[in-house]
Amino acid sequence: MARSLNQVILMGNLTRDPELRQTPSGQSVTSFSLALNRSYKDSSGEWQEATDYVDIVAWGPLAERISQYLSKGRRCLVQGRLQSHSWEQDGQKRSKVEVLAADVTFLDSRSTEADTNTVSESTNQKEQVETVKKTKKSTDKLVEEIGDEPINLDDIPF
Repeated sequence: MARSLNQVILMGNLTRDPELRQTPSGQSVTSFSLALNRSYKDSSGEWQEATDYVDIVAWGPLAERISQYLSKGRRCLVQGRLQSHSWEQDGQKRSKVEVLAADVTFLDSRSTEADTNTVSESTNQKEQVETVKKTKKSTDKLVEEIGDEPINLDDIPF
């Protein structure tokens, strides 16, 4: 029998905060939903906007990271595979297709991360200013040792 390919890559915004749960065996599982926006031309040639909603499930350490770092409205890229479930509810057969995430890339930074980046940027700027001051002092000392004599360009070997 020929093998099939079941691979999905989606990029969208979370429609709700991820829900982290534990199985009875202690395995972490997170579920969330992505809103996928798209544009298309209708029969009259006008552009229309549409949104599709896809349920995502992640397991293990990935589920814990998603629950910790993602929240409603954040953008992410999900790579995984489709899986389907079917069950009977109130005498009717039901089914659902969802994405089992293998990898999730966070595309937005959290506000606390932005604050941290701002702090580290200002720290880096202070360090750069100190480095420039030290370099200037050592350059001034070198100029004093060399003297203020003009440089003859013919004396430079290159």
